[in-house]
Amino acid sequence: MVKLNKIYTRTGDDGSTGLVDGSRVAKQSPRIEAIGKVDEANSAIGLAAAALDGGAQAQALFRVQNDLFDLGADLATPAENRDFAPSEMVLRIVPGQVEWLEQSIDALNENLEPLTSFVLPGGSEAAARTHVARASVRSAERAVTELAAGEPVNPSALAYINRLSDYLFVLARVFNENGAGDVTWVPGQNR
Repeated sequence: MVKLNKIYTRTGDDGSTGLVDGSRVAKQSPRIEAIGKVDEANSAIGLAAAALDGGAQAQALFRVQNDLFDLGADLATPAENRDFAPSEMVLRIVPGQVEWLEQSIDALNENLEPLTSFVLPGGSEAAARTHVARASVRSAERAVTELAAGEPVNPSALAYINRLSDYLFVLARVFNENGAGDVTWVPGQNR
């Protein structure tokens, strides 16, 4: 359990921040950039959830938000020898979290008409907010993959952030009356 009695520590005043293993890195490092982008995505998902009046989809988004905190903890725990095994002391994204996203995508997609054009971000308020969250997740994915280009990153973490943008895309279509309210791209419409 996490217990925070004091919010500020002053330890970051020198431009560094602490990782789970006790090491310190620059706040502008690729690892901290990735963690920050995941936090931004989590905030955007919270904004999308706020547009809902509870229900199953809001609960699913709250589950995703919790998973994104797990992802942040995973990214904040550098791996030695590419060991990404979770333990009581090391929190990692696991394949089951990725599988939940895939199963959710498949279940949501069953009721949607196939796409005949690209979908513009918009439609209902819930869909528009979900598209903003999706775009934020894509930004987080770019930061996580950039980190992975230089340092070991849990493969399940990479799969999770990749699948999450797909999940949010399909969910936005669900919020647009199962795709009937999608705003679609008309190539060259305004030439």
